[in-house]
Amino acid sequence: MSTSRTVLAFDFGTKSIGAAIGQELTGTANPLSALKANDGIPSWEAIEKLLKEWQPDLIVVGLPLDVYGQELESITPRARKFANRLHGRFGCQVELHDERLSTVEARSDLFARGGYRSLSKGNVDSQSAVVILESWFEQQYG
Repeated sequence: MSTSRTVLAFDFGTKSIGAAIGQELTGTANPLSALKANDGIPSWEAIEKLLKEWQPDLIVVGLPLDVYGQELESITPRARKFANRLHGRFGCQVELHDERLSTVEARSDLFARGGYRSLSKGNVDSQSAVVILESWFEQQYG
């Protein structure tokens, strides 16, 4: 059963936070501009602007785990805190989604389309958010 919710996804990072928007009906996502972060703290105004522009029904935040599915002490708690703050500040429904290998897949997708020039940090982070969101869609309805 597919619904037509609009879903916003974030790939949390300490210097850059990738963003993507997708439609549950099609199960596809498109990259948005990555947001700069200062030691993991984003511009909440920039996030609020994204929320107002896209009015998502749900936000998916990538949960960084190691290849064995274990939390990474350097980043996983920070991604959880980011998700909690999104919920607390904006009252949005937020779900965490295992993002293992999303950066590897994003780099591969970008390289296939545009070679080395397309591998800028912001492009990779936002493409990672696309991979996270499309993977979330697959898990829901695959």
